[in-house]
Amino acid sequence: MTCRAALRSARRRRIHERVRDPHHDQEDHHVNGAELLLQTAVEQGVDVCFANPGTTEMELVGALDQVPGMRGVLGLFEGVVTGAADGYGRVTGRPALTLLHLGPGFANGIANLHNARRAHTPVVNLIGDHATWHLSADAPLTSDIESLASPVSQHVERVTGPGHTGSAMLEAIAAAVGPPSGVATLIVPQDAAWGAADLHDVGLPPEPEPPVDGDAVGAAATRLRSGDGVAILLGGVVRRAELEAAHRIAEDTGAKVWIDTFPAVLEQGRGLPRFDAIPYFPEQAIDALAGIRTLVCAGTRAPVAFFGYQSLGRSSLLDKGCDVLELCPPGTRGHLGLDALVDALECPTATVTDPDVPEVPGGDLDMITMGQVVGAVQPEGAIVVNEAATSGLGWAITAGSAPPHESFSLTGGAIGQGLPCAVGAAVAAPDRKVIALQADGSGLYTVQSLWTMAREGLDVTVVVCANRAYRILQMELHRTGN
Repeated sequence: MTCRAALRSARRRRIHERVRDPHHDQEDHHVNGAELLLQTAVEQGVDVCFANPGTTEMELVGALDQVPGMRGVLGLFEGVVTGAADGYGRVTGRPALTLLHLGPGFANGIANLHNARRAHTPVVNLIGDHATWHLSADAPLTSDIESLASPVSQHVERVTGPGHTGSAMLEAIAAAVGPPSGVATLIVPQDAAWGAADLHDVGLPPEPEPPVDGDAVGAAATRLRSGDGVAILLGGVVRRAELEAAHRIAEDTGAKVWIDTFPAVLEQGRGLPRFDAIPYFPEQAIDALAGIRTLVCAGTRAPVAFFGYQSLGRSSLLDKGCDVLELCPPGTRGHLGLDALVDALECPTATVTDPDVPEVPGGDLDMITMGQVVGAVQPEGAIVVNEAATSGLGWAITAGSAPPHESFSLTGGAIGQGLPCAVGAAVAAPDRKVIALQADGSGLYTVQSLWTMAREGLDVTVVVCANRAYRILQMELHRTGN
């Protein structure tokens, strides 16, 4: 399901609900700007707000109580709030709101918004600001919020008054769900939140054109039929639809299928096609991808090294001269283009051979056996948020033979994502088991997530990989010869 389809489904459940200020009778449609803003969100199917508010957000906090259908989830640190919104959006395909306090509060949450941006997760940030007439006083918390928000947002807008809050929210939601999906940010001055506004239905964002390029499908089909060093790369949200379509193409044409090193969502387990992920270290990745003359990208872009290494002297992981065909761009569901490609190639159905069911190993726990244990006992439908880094190898090896599940990875490389993302996933899917495979060091960045898990009664199992070292940096230091 695309982000926009998920939003439409949620909106249908809300379309007949109306918000009324309990201090007025049923005929009085006057509310304040904060209430109009949240009412608009609820009517569009956006009904969860992860919040770490301050003084400038008090009207928005009040609106959380006044507007039926909006759930507020408190976080002790802004990085928890933004990471939770990322996890929620990865599960549902719908944006959650964040509520953040001025520029410094927003800045505390930027790292996990960077991860959300790389994952193309739909998120709508609400950042409170000083009343417009107070900005010129240059009070201690005054800052250039737009300059902070722009690097991690594909849409930034400042609300101009209480009557503008509804239409501004509508535009932000439309920008967040895309395509491409991503992070949108609204800056809400306090006088826009407390001022009077008229309650009204602001409507539904217009439907965009489907993001499938017929010429790209035709070009990819021609290359695949040639059988001349063609491979497919899946990225972004990779669920059953993407896997099965890619499997049919691979079985019919002989093309090799790869998955991004860190996809936003990967559905895997028994009954699902299994493909290799591009190795993390560039030398291994270059060797693995050698010989590809055409790479067809579905929901992602051409792979590059995580860092620029002096010994390597290159960014691309592909052979020089390799052609890259974009079947569907990042921020869109890859199956839209892959399904069209299956039709163009007239690929037959293909069967999947399952590996052996994993067994619980004996002996002492290490990073291999720990992962094998988790893979053997995790239930079907689980969501595994994997920020185990160097300690997650055992689970990654076992995951393909585990019961069907989804895993979320660290798309942007900004550590401290795992525990907050698990919070958001558990809020989004209370009927599914959420497992956080968490490295000890990066878990400390956002350890406040545990408080929100306890406060909300979330079903999250946290497995801490206590290697008591910054293992990846030890590996990188060794690579430099030190």
